[in-house]
Amino acid sequence: MTRAPSDLERARDLLTERGCALGSPLVLLDETTSTNDEAKRAAKAGAAHGATWVAERQTAGRGRQGRAWVAAPGDALLVSVLVRTSCPQAYVPQLALAAGLAARDAVALAAPGVDVRVKWPNDVVVEGRKLAGVLVEGVSTGARVDAIIVGIGINVRAFPPELAERATSIDRMGGAPTDRAALLVELLVALERDLGLVAARGVAAVRARLAAADALLGESVASDAGAGVAVGIDDDGRLVVRETTGRSRAGRRARFTSRATSVRAAPRVDGAAAARDGRAVVARDGLRRAVRGARRGAVGGAAAGRHQPPGQHV
Repeated sequence: MTRAPSDLERARDLLTERGCALGSPLVLLDETTSTNDEAKRAAKAGAAHGATWVAERQTAGRGRQGRAWVAAPGDALLVSVLVRTSCPQAYVPQLALAAGLAARDAVALAAPGVDVRVKWPNDVVVEGRKLAGVLVEGVSTGARVDAIIVGIGINVRAFPPELAERATSIDRMGGAPTDRAALLVELLVALERDLGLVAARGVAAVRARLAAADALLGESVASDAGAGVAVGIDDDGRLVVRETTGRSRAGRRARFTSRATSVRAAPRVDGAAAARDGRAVVARDGLRRAVRGARRGAVGGAAAGRHQPPGQHV
């Protein structure tokens, strides 16, 4: 059943005032399996660019790699946007970074003075605690991308207590109660701006802003291929890591994509020592093949140009 939650009703008028193409129509739901499910069904039925779904509760909310997203009614902003785009397939995974950057900007406006950052590939964090997550899914016919579904969940009021060490919310960080309608509008306005830029020109169009908000820059990270220091995000949206340990030679640079690896925090290492050596380009779905190739003296450069096919979680 569709019902407009009272504090979100005014978002429609605010979007009209801002002239934002996203959020029209704006569907407000009490409950659904997930807003991405709603958007995908509508996309296949021919729904227009900009259609947006917001739910108070999701019974099967999910994030990247199928992880569950849990939020009590009214505690979060759970939204999915249908984007009709003609961008190259190679840009599809990069749109998750653009969406994360847009979410970061919207949260920063709602919590002035709070240092809000983007954690590659799809999280928004404050002081290392997750505040928002992004899930981008493609809707395809054969090899052709027909639409992109951008799903975003933002912790606004509270979050499950068992996540207290790893999560936070806008109200907790900002102090004052957040206007969810205003937050939704700022999110959609920022999404319209950043998704348009990346669809047209790739993540290089927002790379400087990503670098300024990069939560992993200079941090020690680890994956199943080794460990190192994150040194930035490249123009293909891949995380660049200067390796310090692992099955390929320490000191090389690896480039990870979101499908290739799950990056986690690692004990801090000496980043200066890691700078002494050449580079290894490691692409997402070629990562494991590249590591095997390194044993034979070849480091997966041929895989570097491959991108995640549409329709996969980012």
